[in-house]
Amino acid sequence: MRTPVEKIILNVERVFRGERRKVELALLSLLADGHLLIEDIPGVGKTLLARALAVSINASFSRVQFTSDLLPSDILGTLVFSQRKGEFYFRKGPVFTNILLADEINRGSPRTQSALLEAMNERKVTIEGKTLPLPEPFLVIATQNPVELHGTYPLPESQLDRFLISMSLGYPERREERRIILEQRGRDPLEKLSPVLEKGEILEMQREVRRVRVAEEIADYIIDISEATRNHPSLRLGASPRASLYLTRASQARAYMEGRDYVVPDDVKKMAVPVLAHRIFPRGERGRRDLEIILREILRNLKVPG
Repeated sequence: MRTPVEKIILNVERVFRGERRKVELALLSLLADGHLLIEDIPGVGKTLLARALAVSINASFSRVQFTSDLLPSDILGTLVFSQRKGEFYFRKGPVFTNILLADEINRGSPRTQSALLEAMNERKVTIEGKTLPLPEPFLVIATQNPVELHGTYPLPESQLDRFLISMSLGYPERREERRIILEQRGRDPLEKLSPVLEKGEILEMQREVRRVRVAEEIADYIIDISEATRNHPSLRLGASPRASLYLTRASQARAYMEGRDYVVPDDVKKMAVPVLAHRIFPRGERGRRDLEIILREILRNLKVPG
């Protein structure tokens, strides 16, 4: 009998033709109650992945295309005057959803970026002194294009730190690209997709993830990794305490997805790169691949708890 995790992954894979680990990382971000940053070129399936995940759990979905003239109110909502009632009412923005795709977030102004990231962190929106909670579950999948630099506002270190996981999708293999072409000749592939879980079940799974046990030795191992990034000669900025916390949460979620109620060192090792690569910053010009190499070097040199 398939577990709820397997049901979601298999359902998403019915329409998303990419590496399974990418689907697992997207689901892991949701189960760990975090957010996901996808750094990739256009047209590799980011929107399809987000929509397929939303359909699979019967969740609401919104997409916002970030541009330089996008305002915070375009995301959060605004007060609108009703002439019929003679009073103002709050018109909710697209952030009031379960899964929000923030497309090309680095094309938005810093002010607009900050408005979204505050909502991500606080899980609520405050307009004119009135505070409204965001729906649960709530997952932001933000994308940014690492190729086109014209007209972009790169996310600063403090805002990148708000994302639990970062990853890229990459190009599909040739045979998968052929399947994409043939399967999408006619109707939208999402039309054949149905929910396999309900939102309430996801909330319960999130609570179960938080109950996954983390031994003191595992906590020390996570801190050792973070401290190694802070002291690495090739890095000007290492992992923050929030990064250690997020690596713990991601490891708990991975253990849960593997069917365990306790974290093992391999969970930490598998999650270190997607959790930390966007939180460490090099001395000089280095790309994402260089940072991943540094992290893997750190993992090889650290003593693994028994």
